[in-house]
Amino acid sequence: MREPAWRRTGKTPDYRFSLANERTFLAWIRTSLALLAGAIAIDQLAPNIAPQPVRITLCVVLSFIGAGLAVLSYRRWGLMEAAMRNNQALPFSRVLLFMTIVVAVAAIGFAVLILMAR
Repeated sequence: MREPAWRRTGKTPDYRFSLANERTFLAWIRTSLALLAGAIAIDQLAPNIAPQPVRITLCVVLSFIGAGLAVLSYRRWGLMEAAMRNNQALPFSRVLLFMTIVVAVAAIGFAVLILMAR
């Protein structure tokens, strides 16, 4: 893999900030993996939670959200690094609000499905 163009601009930021940005990236990747693991768990471990078409739809949606979050986390990491290298304000991301809504809706939806399955 070649080095991104933004790595050749500005000056290298304090390594502590770069490492903090990397830890944030890894936290987002863990969240992405948790969404994928949840999709697999629903499919394999909870076959009676909902009718098969509903269950498959939930699993596919969670998988796509997990994959999208992984891609967005890398993009966000690069934007933050570039901003730090060029002494600019850190960019705002709507992904935080989106993920909050996704997790809240999923939690409510799964609670309803669990209650209905009993």
